[in-house]
Amino acid sequence: MALIAGLRSAGFVIATAFGFIWGGIWSTGRVEKHGELLVFRGMPRWTHARGGVCVGRCYLTHAASENPRVLVHELVHVRQWRRYGLLLPVLYALAGRDPSRNRFEIEAGLEDGGYVGRTER
Repeated sequence: MALIAGLRSAGFVIATAFGFIWGGIWSTGRVEKHGELLVFRGMPRWTHARGGVCVGRCYLTHAASENPRVLVHELVHVRQWRRYGLLLPVLYALAGRDPSRNRFEIEAGLEDGGYVGRTER
């Protein structure tokens, strides 16, 4: 069990290092810290999927600003990276590209992620 926890932890660190390097290379905007999340702004659109992507603790996006609810959504993805390590990309791919059926996007909140219409809380 300790070995599995160590592998997940190592995967999280490796993913974060990759996200940090990728964001450091391509980000042209400001880098912000939101809790545990590092937000790299001004990324070219081809460097990430959709509106942005979470890699470890790093959220890579082209947007100059985000609705705070998107950052809440991305913080859930950080917890998922911490839980699954480098297995997350595989599990995410197996869950499918449709956010309304993807368990990781559902857990992170479809409304917060901007996948469905937002309602007032």
